[in-house]
Amino acid sequence: MLRRNTNFIILSFVLDLISIVLAGLCAYWLRVSLPFGLTVTPQDTGIETILLSAVLIYPLIFLLFSLYDPERTYHAVDEYQILSVACFVAALAMAGLIFFFERNVVRLMLLYFYGVHFIFVTGWRALVRAARRFYYYLSREQSLRDVLLVGSGEAARRTLERLDELHWAGIRLVGYLTDGEPILEDSQDIPYLGNLQEVGRVIDQAHIADVLVALPGEEYGKVNLVVNALSDKPCSIWVVPDYFSLLLYGGHVEDLGGVPMISLKSPTLTGYQRVTKRAFDLIVSIILLPFLLPLMGIIALAIKFDTHGPVIFKQVRVGENSRLFKMYKFRSMVEDADQRLSEVMLPDESGHMVHKRPDDPRVTRVGRFLRRISLDELPQIFNVLRGEMSLVGPRPEMPIFVEKYAPWQRARFAVPQGVTGWWQVNGRSDKPMHLNTEDDLYYVRNYSLLLDLNILFKTAWVVIRRKGAF
Repeated sequence: MLRRNTNFIILSFVLDLISIVLAGLCAYWLRVSLPFGLTVTPQDTGIETILLSAVLIYPLIFLLFSLYDPERTYHAVDEYQILSVACFVAALAMAGLIFFFERNVVRLMLLYFYGVHFIFVTGWRALVRAARRFYYYLSREQSLRDVLLVGSGEAARRTLERLDELHWAGIRLVGYLTDGEPILEDSQDIPYLGNLQEVGRVIDQAHIADVLVALPGEEYGKVNLVVNALSDKPCSIWVVPDYFSLLLYGGHVEDLGGVPMISLKSPTLTGYQRVTKRAFDLIVSIILLPFLLPLMGIIALAIKFDTHGPVIFKQVRVGENSRLFKMYKFRSMVEDADQRLSEVMLPDESGHMVHKRPDDPRVTRVGRFLRRISLDELPQIFNVLRGEMSLVGPRPEMPIFVEKYAPWQRARFAVPQGVTGWWQVNGRSDKPMHLNTEDDLYYVRNYSLLLDLNILFKTAWVVIRRKGAF
């Protein structure tokens, strides 16, 4: 339904190529004009190598990241996230290519190029979005694509909300039809136009271009009635499947030899996202490991001298897709802590079980210090290297608590469980189990590599402040 303007896609590609050339020229001017770095002659900057490498690599990376796909980039946040990651990957690929084939390029030139190019490609996109919104605002009574919604229930309500946000993309929602009660209360912006039987009359009167049918599963028999009523009308018909309530489980449509299927139990991450996330985990973990091993050795000695028992505490946790695995931590409690769990498991005011409390009698002296600055979590880097966990994701929960989960809470296992996560940077242990699940689901729905980086940076700040950890 979103307009796929082939000319604009080609124009976007051309503008990105122009941005590469302009960024190269600006980087050249900055390098020879600014008093930073060693003095170089214009012939020694390596501008030709940079431009040639960029023209070869950046368009390829942008295509691989589907940056010209309107279905993936019609939201500004989505487009800028994809653009940021694509530019970062392209910059790494370009640096590697130049390192292997041409080492005489001035490194400061590369930094100038990366920065200026990113400003150009984000800048022209921002200007185009602003111009589009302004144009559609001026011509809102002309050249817009009129859309009618036919339906009821949660699927229709959510579809209404989404369509109402797409005015800037050339879509005008003229109203909706439903057999039940009006979906929205007293809405003047989205008028209620009658029941389903009046769809033919509304199409004739309003000259509708597209009809969206969004009905709950028990009423899907009415889809045929709507289609038959519109068989001779000059409009397109789109059917919205009623699986909004299942989206938490990562539902998406796949094709099996021409048979459409809605997948509900497959992982939320796409194949590309999974590879990128795993590569990011391995690279960061391998870089950190030489620095962490000496610290982990000191902590192990402190635990050994403080109390009897093993240094590493292994506990069964629930991982991605509800798989069980053994999570590693530095032991911060007495040996029989698991047997004494009933001492701290108490219901809160709403009847939900809370097992973390600041005055836990099972915590040792060294353990209390480790927990305050989260050093007890360091051994989980080996869980990350083994592929059982990720650096960022919902925290892996104990099976005893997962057994008490409501069905909607289990959606948190649709992605790899993490050492840190959205919950940790938005309250940590200040929030009880039944509330942190909502934070985890926010992460599941909004996953991106940029979100992972954001959480890692916030985690460092939260640990320094020692907020919510006990």
